[in-house]
Amino acid sequence: MWTADEIAQLCYEHYQIRLPKQGKPEPNREWTLLAAVVKIQSAADQPCDISDKAMQVTKEVVSMGTGTKCIGQSKMRKSGDILNDSHAEVIARRSFLRYLLYQLQLAATLEKDSIFIPGTHKGLWKLRPDLSFVFFSSHTPCGDGSIIPMLEFEEQPCHPVTISSSAGDSGDLEALEKEGNCDNTDSPVAKKMRRGTPSSLVTNGTAHCDKQEQGLVMPEVSSWNLTAQEPATLTEMPCGIKVVDIHRTGAKCVPGEAKDPGKPGAAYHQVGLLRVKPGRGDRTCSMSCSDKMARWNVLGCQGALLMHFLEDPVYLSAVVIGKCPYSQEAMQRALMGRCQNVSALPRGFRVQELKIQQSDLLFEQSRCAVQAKRLGGPGRFVPCGAAISWSSVPEHPLDVTANGFPQGTTKKGLKSLQARSQISKVELFRSFQKLLGSIAEDTRPDSLRGQKLDTYQDYKEAASAYQEAWSTLRKQAFGSWIKNPPDYHQFK
Repeated sequence: MWTADEIAQLCYEHYQIRLPKQGKPEPNREWTLLAAVVKIQSAADQPCDISDKAMQVTKEVVSMGTGTKCIGQSKMRKSGDILNDSHAEVIARRSFLRYLLYQLQLAATLEKDSIFIPGTHKGLWKLRPDLSFVFFSSHTPCGDGSIIPMLEFEEQPCHPVTISSSAGDSGDLEALEKEGNCDNTDSPVAKKMRRGTPSSLVTNGTAHCDKQEQGLVMPEVSSWNLTAQEPATLTEMPCGIKVVDIHRTGAKCVPGEAKDPGKPGAAYHQVGLLRVKPGRGDRTCSMSCSDKMARWNVLGCQGALLMHFLEDPVYLSAVVIGKCPYSQEAMQRALMGRCQNVSALPRGFRVQELKIQQSDLLFEQSRCAVQAKRLGGPGRFVPCGAAISWSSVPEHPLDVTANGFPQGTTKKGLKSLQARSQISKVELFRSFQKLLGSIAEDTRPDSLRGQKLDTYQDYKEAASAYQEAWSTLRKQAFGSWIKNPPDYHQFK
């Protein structure tokens, strides 16, 4: 069907060919993160009993994002015209929303073929059965999915983490999170971790101490088996294997959650917690990418607005991670495990069974790749300040931003329409209203008829099934999730 390396290679080539030089890192001085959504289409006229491996598919990048930054709470705006979170994963998903809106516009106006076909209920659409979507990220998502054990071996995937004073002072999430993550990811241990062998079964580059053969009960670094009082760390494994440290995340525990123990080495973090991204000297309201991806895995990637037009949420079928320090267990815990017991969701919503894989291909402008080329060269080595958004849409597919606004925006021009990113809340809302305006009132879905809706918040709240699913998820798994105050969603 497809391999992780094929997905990674497709995304890297798209980045090189389709994205402009503007917004990309300055050579040998800057690095960035990359994320994308890939459309998978099964070929027609294949036997019903064909295996997944033998199935012929076409692959197409439909959205892409780069970026490493977030704005602080004090810079948020009630007009919806600034990007609060410019991490690559979030940019790629917001770019995907543009693509979905365009595809719904095609379906509603019957102009061209769309990825959507009519649903069974009036005014609703559903994804064509031959299509699915794979999410790619060049690095594990910040937050819970990046808390990965380091084991004590002759060949260790990374040196124990140390946080430099310059990174700590800047408040930059990736500077904190990726510190020390670039050493020898080709070691046998790293390869075992990439293939998904539990860290507790890897030693000296080989997997051993099988549970059944040895009669041992292997401990698991699994947050959903832990109470808030239990630090989710392992310092001693069976067979003498020792966790000497962990890859750390710069994302901070949200208020109301248990706190990280903060002890030296492997006891520094507690896993499974909701986390918020740090800003530059000003705390953000942006949840970690691990948390957001876990939410998408229950509520879908389409958000509340688009759910008005959809019979079922748009779920990802798989997540592929580029070459970097990696733990299959940590990724499964972060994206699926924390929500595995969520129940009583509205019709159509579920905890999606994600396929999670890692590629052996390194992103050429990742921190690790650029650092290896620099060889301690002169000047500061910093994350790129710009973010690039690309969507498979005919008009203005590209969007390059810095500090949440189109690159080059001045303070004087902040109130102009040109100062809005195509993927800002207000612009996506404008696209939603354009879609709504192209549909005759008597053919609109029930949720958009017979009531007066005015603001962005009004339309979000009117997506009742989505809001019920989100309420259920918060009550059962994500009770401490930070929500923006309603007055930040009152724009029209």
